[in-house]
Amino acid sequence: MSKVLVAYFSASGVTAKVAERLAGEIGGRLFEIEPENPYTPADLDWQDKGSRSSVEMDDRNCRPAIRSRVEDMAQYDVVFVGFPVWWYREPSIIDTFMEAYDFSGKTVVPFATSGGSPLGEAGANMQALASGAKVVNGKRFAANATGKILADWAAEWI
Repeated sequence: MSKVLVAYFSASGVTAKVAERLAGEIGGRLFEIEPENPYTPADLDWQDKGSRSSVEMDDRNCRPAIRSRVEDMAQYDVVFVGFPVWWYREPSIIDTFMEAYDFSGKTVVPFATSGGSPLGEAGANMQALASGAKVVNGKRFAANATGKILADWAAEWI
């Protein structure tokens, strides 16, 4: 059986709940991708072009700092990476995470939460940032996705 990490960024708590459910079902280690500077509700106002999240997502080179690191990333074979969909892709902090480690030889599995937006170009973006990894097509889940739905989906890679 593969050693599995479930890493996630959650702005509102929705992705955290799905990640916790996933990790519990598949026996993966849970790691929260926490911003060094936490997001406020005003930062997350996607309708305000001057909000922190809007400014970050408008700059493809933006790399928000992460508070902590995964210890011994080398031990994991499969890394599930969860996030809310922002502007039809992964939030910039996920780009920071992808560039922070050597994913060579690992399978990276994106998963996202959203009220309806697809993952868009997230998988391709993540693959470009993780040379040597196999980034598979991810999936978007509703906040209430059951443990069984998550486990059945994840079974392909573990």
